[in-house]
Amino acid sequence: MQISDVLRVKGSQVITVTPDTTVRRLLAVLAENRIGAVVVSRDGAAVEGIASERDIVQALALRGAAVLSEPVTAIYTAQVHTVTPQTSIEEVMAMMTERRVRHAPVVAEGRLHGIVSIGDVVKIRIGDLETERTALTDYITGTR
Repeated sequence: MQISDVLRVKGSQVITVTPDTTVRRLLAVLAENRIGAVVVSRDGAAVEGIASERDIVQALALRGAAVLSEPVTAIYTAQVHTVTPQTSIEEVMAMMTERRVRHAPVVAEGRLHGIVSIGDVVKIRIGDLETERTALTDYITGTR
């Protein structure tokens, strides 16, 4: 299974903010959309960074509430680990585990095509395992 399969189910909508968005506004965007991260992009197509709940918490712990008035670029992660629609679920799981990231923008031909979270990947993987379990149970019991 590939990331394109996840996007087919989930959709390709990505919430983005511009680099000059304040951290306070970023918090509002995350809360309004009930998401854990946004892509930072001037045009909604190029990935310039990613800002997550974790970035906010770390910045608040280090610099205090003054960070809320700063631009998102003061706290975001500039080195973004992206995937393509053809990346396998297994590769994404490994990358997220090794790099300790929970969100990966999906990029194809230099343009943002979606975003996947660890929750999306786990949901798809659980569905795959359930399908396999049902097939094996049917095979063993002869109810195919």
